Amino acid sequence: MSYIPSLTLPAAVFNSPAISILLPVGLGLGQGLLSQPGKSTPKSTSDAPNPERKTFRKDVQTKYKAIKQPPLRPPPWIFAPVWTTLYALMGYAAHSAWKNGMASMNPRVIEDTRRGATLYTIQLALNQLFMPLFFGFGRPVEALVDMVALTGTVGYLAYIWNKVDQTASRCLWPYLAWLGFATYLTAGTGYLNGWSFETKEEGTAEAVDKKEL
Repeated sequence: MSYIPSLTLPAAVFNSPAISILLPVGLGLGQGLLSQPGKSTPKSTSDAPNPERKTFRKDVQTKYKAIKQPPLRPPPWIFAPVWTTLYALMGYAAHSAWKNGMASMNPRVIEDTRRGATLYTIQLALNQLFMPLFFGFGRPVEALVDMVALTGTVGYLAYIWNKVDQTASRCLWPYLAWLGFATYLTAGTGYLNGWSFETKEEGTAEAVDKKEL
């Protein structure tokens, strides 16, 4: 894959260690906040729940517990610290690879550094797509395709970065291992639930409504 400027984050992001680390961490935290609001809590005292328009988003942890899961399912609380650590590692790796690669006198290393920056940007976008696909829209098939593409992209990125900065490449190893596990969880969950979460979500919503009554 070649370097594609239009699909690559600005050089200023990679040049700054703080921005490189805070960008993925911030995106991850923001996604978590958007995906995990209160179960059915109005945004203000004047708001009223509207089931037909689904005014208030469902709690991701409730949905996670409601669907059938494969063996070795981790508890929901573990995802936040794991992902925060992985985001920080990938951000540091991006800065390290860019700083060392662009300082090289070898044109091939510089080209690989730029290619790595494009791959890094693409994998970050694929990473951000998973939560909306899996939990927001309840589309496990599309989420699995996204996860497989993400894992492959990160694997290739680790290979490219190994030619530029071995430390950066090694920082991706825990990320790759977690993505492999996440692929298993996604595939297993999709299979056990007939590749659809609609029935499970409706059942959970009905149970909550009855409990409130």
